[in-house]
Amino acid sequence: MMPSEVYAELRPELFSSESRSQSLVRAMDLGLAEDHFSRPVDSFVALDIEQLKMAIEECKRLILELPEHSERQKDTVVKLIHLRLKLQELKDPEEDEPNLRVLLEHRFSKEKSKSVKQTCDKCSTIIWGLIQTWYTCAGCYYRCHSKCLNLINKPCVRSKVSHQSEYELSICPEIGLDRQDYRCAECRTPVSLRGVPSEARQCDYTGQYYCSTCHWNDTAVIPARVIHNWEFEPRKVCRSSMRYLALMIPRPVLKLREVNPLLFNFVEELVEIRKLRQDILLMKPYFITCKEAMEARLLLQLHDRQHFVENNDMYSLQDLIDISSGRLSCSLTEIHTTFAKHIKLDCDRCQAKGFVCELCKEGDILFPFDSHTSVCHDCSAVFHRDCFYDNSTTCPKCARMTERKHDDPPYPKDT
Repeated sequence: MMPSEVYAELRPELFSSESRSQSLVRAMDLGLAEDHFSRPVDSFVALDIEQLKMAIEECKRLILELPEHSERQKDTVVKLIHLRLKLQELKDPEEDEPNLRVLLEHRFSKEKSKSVKQTCDKCSTIIWGLIQTWYTCAGCYYRCHSKCLNLINKPCVRSKVSHQSEYELSICPEIGLDRQDYRCAECRTPVSLRGVPSEARQCDYTGQYYCSTCHWNDTAVIPARVIHNWEFEPRKVCRSSMRYLALMIPRPVLKLREVNPLLFNFVEELVEIRKLRQDILLMKPYFITCKEAMEARLLLQLHDRQHFVENNDMYSLQDLIDISSGRLSCSLTEIHTTFAKHIKLDCDRCQAKGFVCELCKEGDILFPFDSHTSVCHDCSAVFHRDCFYDNSTTCPKCARMTERKHDDPPYPKDT
């Protein structure tokens, strides 16, 4: 249906057969045939603020005259919204705002997306990207209206992660609302469990209580519950804790052997992963001295878990989550197989660095990461596990090294 026909039906007393040619012009002048989410074309290029205001007033008048809840009235309301959005775009009082702002260690950048609906972390209201300017912190992803920037009192969580990379390892260390003086732990707004004047919401990570502005009932896996109970059920946390945990989740800061060594007695998957990591550390010297391995960049298969090629006792929270789900075991076993295949089958240089059991002098070439071998802790010589454990004498290589020390004459002292 053409715009002129719509107006003829809406206002029959104003649209006679002689004035149909003028009705289309009038509709265009009002902006009712324009898609205001796209760039204006034709006569709308010259459309100014005053014309839009007149079109808006005409739309409002039509809405009042049309039957309530009718389809025509609904269509006119939609057109009114489009016109108002277009008016806001033309006004755009925040167009000159800077693209970058630095506040409380936040590095805010002005967002250009107008189609994504977000929520302001400061005032907890919706950010309408079509008509409002908003910023996002590049460090902690804090989002807010441009008008809320100067009201922010929360420092960037990433700075805390940089200066204090450690978890709270006590399970929900609550101190009680009375110790908080019945105020939000972050913004100090009065709170109570009854919800008057504001509902007190507990963060399972810090154990403290927060207001509804600082605690949106977001959920996250709690490190303390994982380490002590091997529990991965997400719990409700405040906004600042959610951001902190999200930034900390890939960081290898958990030394399970010190925090809870008994965990390895009850979680078989942890023992399996620890063995795979120990093997990978034994394979690493082969790769860093192998030209083919360096060219193939084999160690970069663990680029997202770099700590796996540096030590075998540090874990990130993401590691533990993936261990629980079984995902890490599958991926690490595949990488382990690829590494072992290169050393034992594909590369002649790496094969030449293998060992022959000096106790039985039988069998294939041995490598320290083989499951049926034992490694001397002093000289790193490799033997069959049965041979080394059953032999009551010391390591033959260690014995030779000790004998050489006794046979070699001492160096003369300088006079």
